[in-house]
Amino acid sequence: MDSSHHDPEAPAAAGPEAPAPGVPGAGGPPAVVPGELFDASTDATALLAADGTVIGWTRAAETLLGRPAPEVVGRSAGRLLATAGDPVRVAGIVERCRAGMGWSGLVPLRHRDGRSVDADLRVSASFRVAQPSGARECFLVSARERRPRWTMGQSVLDGFLTRSPVGMAVMDPELRYVWLNDTLERFGGVPREQRLGRRLSDLLPGLQADTLEGLMRKVLATGNPVTDYEYLGWSWADPHRRRAYSSSFFPLLGADDTVTGICYMVLDVTERWAARTLLTLINEAGAAIGTTLDVLRTAQELADFAVPRFADFVVVDLLEPVLDTGGLGDRPAGAVPEPVRPVLRRAALRCVHEVLPEGCARTGERADLLPPRLGVDLLTGGGPVLVPVLDPDDGTWAGRQPATAARVRELGLHSLISVPMRARNTTLGLTTFARSANPVSYGSDDVLAAQELVARAALCVDNARRYTREHTAAVTLQRSLLPQALAGGTALEAASSYLPADATGGVGGDWFDVIPLSGARVGLVVGDVVGHGIAAAATMGRLRTAVQTLADMELPPDELLAHLDDLVLRLSEEETDVEEGRQSTAGFLGATCLYAVYDPVTRRCTMARAGHPPPVVVTPGGQVSFPEPPAGPPLGLGGMAFESCEIELPEHSLLGLYTDGLVEGPDGDIESGMARLGEVLSRPAAGLADLCTTAVRQLVPLIRSDDVAFLLTRTHALGADRVVSWEVPVDPAAVAELRARTTRQLAEWGLHDLAMTTELIVSELVTNAMRHATPPIRLRLLRDSRLTCEVADSSSTAPRLRHARSTDEGGRGLFLVAQLTRRWGARYTPGGGKIIWAEQELD
Repeated sequence: MDSSHHDPEAPAAAGPEAPAPGVPGAGGPPAVVPGELFDASTDATALLAADGTVIGWTRAAETLLGRPAPEVVGRSAGRLLATAGDPVRVAGIVERCRAGMGWSGLVPLRHRDGRSVDADLRVSASFRVAQPSGARECFLVSARERRPRWTMGQSVLDGFLTRSPVGMAVMDPELRYVWLNDTLERFGGVPREQRLGRRLSDLLPGLQADTLEGLMRKVLATGNPVTDYEYLGWSWADPHRRRAYSSSFFPLLGADDTVTGICYMVLDVTERWAARTLLTLINEAGAAIGTTLDVLRTAQELADFAVPRFADFVVVDLLEPVLDTGGLGDRPAGAVPEPVRPVLRRAALRCVHEVLPEGCARTGERADLLPPRLGVDLLTGGGPVLVPVLDPDDGTWAGRQPATAARVRELGLHSLISVPMRARNTTLGLTTFARSANPVSYGSDDVLAAQELVARAALCVDNARRYTREHTAAVTLQRSLLPQALAGGTALEAASSYLPADATGGVGGDWFDVIPLSGARVGLVVGDVVGHGIAAAATMGRLRTAVQTLADMELPPDELLAHLDDLVLRLSEEETDVEEGRQSTAGFLGATCLYAVYDPVTRRCTMARAGHPPPVVVTPGGQVSFPEPPAGPPLGLGGMAFESCEIELPEHSLLGLYTDGLVEGPDGDIESGMARLGEVLSRPAAGLADLCTTAVRQLVPLIRSDDVAFLLTRTHALGADRVVSWEVPVDPAAVAELRARTTRQLAEWGLHDLAMTTELIVSELVTNAMRHATPPIRLRLLRDSRLTCEVADSSSTAPRLRHARSTDEGGRGLFLVAQLTRRWGARYTPGGGKIIWAEQELD
């Protein structure tokens, strides 16, 4: 490098023996701090030969000095310096770079326009560049203009401290104000002149002054700062609104590191505190409101939660249809039930005062605490109403609602928020919050909190309303499907118990029934539909109706189950078609059933089952058995036959029909449950109903996964003194003798009033049998709760009721029988014959 081009700012003693400061490895401090390292992509760069000739020039260098490359390349770099350099200094730099250490420093350069440009210059270690004339020693030089650093004047600093959004103050060791900025003066509302020289507790007691001064003393004693202490307080500038502040305290240290005072910084965090408080309030409300599916309980939970957290007095008033179990339906928010002004009833009430004024509406009564200007528009489409200052003495209250104004005055209510309660476009009612003990009036932030609380509660109330409506409908459906009374007649007495799997839902697919049949017989049935809930209950209702219809046709148990199986199969196919339209694979309707017919005359019970557990029989002596009819397939499979069996029951035996939910344990073991059932039924009991209840209570756990149905009966026998029968000769003259016998028998039974009609019934039925049937023919009279007349023959041809024309000589016999009896019918016997029967009511 040419020694005539040197850096005049370099230290004079620089050289190989006295390295310049900033030269790497020379022992001095670096000339460039890490944050100001050169960037080759933006810095001005030039390539110099060892003799100082410029052989390379970048656009950045052209921009820095205003000199294009043609003016510089091939010429000496010395003319780019603003001042002449020290040759010794330059020689030292060259040797440094040749030694591989490079150099950096501040050098004034000359711009093309003549002005001086201070630049941070860096020279790389020397390297050789291959050229046609041979390798040439070169140095890479980069430069960056040094710009003056910005300095902050005292006026700027004073303005920053005074007008900063953070309140700041300096307190002396006695905690007296020494200095404060405008922001802190505005926060407290006390002028600066009144604060200086005085303590915080002397001026602002509403800001928890004692607590804050205690924190300052802690800082003075320990020297450790206290940061981000949040608290609530009032300001003299706005005494009606509570605000939140965050304060920090830092020690001020003197020259000897002793604490000489406190730096006190305050930030208004009211908005942040309000948002956090609202979020906390809503989260807590979510856990406290809506714990049940009861409308009134949910409304009361809202009132209990809000007092005293948010209000001192809360009332929840709901529209009358909402409190009705029938529900409000899905009425849009704009629709209001008649009358035009809706009737609100008190659903919940909570107050910090233990004693409420007389006349204040209690739960269930018509609501009374409503601001006069709140009308139907508020409920149908209005928003929340804020009354920051509630004055019951103004003309609006005193003129329109003097009684309510008196109660407001007695309770000391001074601020009020009323929020309509709506959910899913349905108007439910109105919630009113008021303050009395809390002196702070409601503000706009409180309205938002009230809206959030009411919105959450409204959703819970609507859920409870919908559940109540649907639950009521489900329970009504279940009650309509199950027998309201068990009519066993004189053949047996019956008791029952039913428990759905979902105790809150109240509906399931299990059912039982006691069906009176002809000849004093009784049909007993118990069934179990797959599934739970409304769908299972609806299917159960269809099957129960079908069983009653088939039983009324006097079908034997095995035939009845065959017809029922066909019905379930058809219903399953219909359901499958529907589900396929919904792109679903579900569709099978499965069910099990046990059907039995008990005859009190013969004390024999005929039964058949379709995939159902066997019945339990307990004799009067306490012997337990589970007679097992052939186990047919569950209903709905089709293609398989059902078989029946017949057993004889001693009089006063217990016969129990049940679903698997009664005997199936948690491990699925049914046999042990059946054994426990037999053990319970074999014990002495006061009555049949008590025994039924005890068995269910002891066998069924509180938490169950299946419905439970249990039908328990005690059999009776129809004694010989109540049954009489005669063989009928195939001779028309025998009809008169049969009428006479019938009259004498009725006289013995004390049924003189039925003698004439019974003679006519006997005459018609026997005559029809002689004319249209085949012998043998037999007449039987039974007296239990009704008088039954039966005529049996060996023909399978059933009689048919027809209406004879006026010119016909016959054909009116069965019509007369139908008119004179309660009911009549025919049933077939196992031998291929039939029995025509007719029943009359006894007085």
